[in-house]
Amino acid sequence: MKFVAFERAKQGTGASRRLRNAGKVPGIVYGGEGEPQLIELDHNALWQAIKKEAFHSSVLEMDLGGKASQVLLRDLQIHPYKQQVLHIDFQRVSAKTKIHMKVPLHYSGEEESTAVKIDKCLVNHVLTELEVSCLPADLPESINIDLSKLEKGATLTLNDVALPKGVQAVLHGKDNPVLVSVVNPAAEEAEPEPAAAPAAAPAPEKK
Repeated sequence: MKFVAFERAKQGTGASRRLRNAGKVPGIVYGGEGEPQLIELDHNALWQAIKKEAFHSSVLEMDLGGKASQVLLRDLQIHPYKQQVLHIDFQRVSAKTKIHMKVPLHYSGEEESTAVKIDKCLVNHVLTELEVSCLPADLPESINIDLSKLEKGATLTLNDVALPKGVQAVLHGKDNPVLVSVVNPAAEEAEPEPAAAPAAAPAPEKK
C-alpha cells in the first residue's frame, strides 16, 4: 500500500491541535539510517486506509516530499469516541534487515470439514494472528490456513502449518502453540423424569 505524507515543522500540543482542526494527523517516522522526522497526513485518506487489514500488517510505501521509503505502522492513537486519528507512528525498514510483525491468520474450509459437516462440532480459532520474523520482501499480508481436513476431536498446531518461504514464527515460551481446536457439540440435556405420584394417605382406623 502507498500513502502520502508531508513534512511537519512544528511540534507540541498546540501545533498538533491546530493540525487536527485543519483535517490533518500529526505523526512521526523513525528508525533506519535517518533521524526521526515529524510528518503530517490527510485525515480522511488515513481514516480510509486504516480500515484495510494490509495497512496494519504489511510493508507500506510512504511518499514524503517526492521521495519514497518503506515503513511499518508501529502505533496508532484514536480518539476514544470520535472517528478521529490523533497520532500515528511509522518505522523505516531496510531491505536487508529482518523485521518482526504480527500477521493475521485467515482460516477457510471449516464448513466443508467432517468435524463440522458431519459431526456438527464447533471450531475454535485460538489464535487469530501470529508474530513472524522475515525480510521486508518476504512479509505476507496474511497467512491462509485450510481447515477442510479437520476431524472430530482434532487440534491444529503451528507445526501442522507450512509458513511462507523466508518466514519464521516468533514464539514466546511456546514451542508449538495451538491455532485451532475442535469442540464437540454440547450433549442434549436429558428430559427430566416425571415426578413420582404422591403416596396415598392411610385410611383412618375404625374405633
